[in-house]
Amino acid sequence: MRKQLVFLLSLAACSPLDQVGRAPDFSPLEGSYQHHAIYSAPMPDVADPNGLSDASSLWTAGKASLLGDRRAGQRGDILTVVIEIDDRAEIKNSSGRQRSGSQTMGIPSLLGIPQRIDESLPDGASMAEAVDLNSNSQFSGSGTVSRNEKLTLRIAATVVEKLANGVLRIEGQQEVRVNFELRELIVTGYVRPADITRQNEITYDKIAGARISYGGRGQISDMQQPRYGQQISEILLPF
Repeated sequence: MRKQLVFLLSLAACSPLDQVGRAPDFSPLEGSYQHHAIYSAPMPDVADPNGLSDASSLWTAGKASLLGDRRAGQRGDILTVVIEIDDRAEIKNSSGRQRSGSQTMGIPSLLGIPQRIDESLPDGASMAEAVDLNSNSQFSGSGTVSRNEKLTLRIAATVVEKLANGVLRIEGQQEVRVNFELRELIVTGYVRPADITRQNEITYDKIAGARISYGGRGQISDMQQPRYGQQISEILLPF
């Protein structure tokens, strides 16, 4: 009895019992790439080689000027990722295969040997038709795939690294909690500074190696997932 109690307590420790009656907690930003990139010291601006720069001039190249380029380009900068996915795919395949064959082999006469063999064969058997083979096979298959996905989102991402070739690695995370359900959006990937618009935005189709995750966790999401024991049994049981 004591061993069973210890086993049940260990299972309880592995389950999220601490979330009973509570809303799901937000993921901490401390320790993430975004946190380190935003809190890191910015790169110094390039000084005017002619020494003619003036802080009060409207034509300076700084981002704070009237005509300055405010697009993200350094570690710690923030840009907006526009996700507008409207994909539709329909695939229909059909295949068929048919094969038939026949083969007959016999020895009607060979120096009288077949006739001598026929005497010892059962009634109706003859060496004139020693082997008669027929085969027939037929196969047909069909498959249809229909998929329609539509997703429209906007998220602020942070430049967490600027590579040696100028490509920017971005990472964005957004969490919205409504009652006891937490909706989570994660975007990571690599972008070229030239693909960032003047509005400091970039679309998802210009992100190389894009990883977009949109899901949730909470009471509703838990009810939509099978229990751990059921998932394990479906993997282990062969029937």
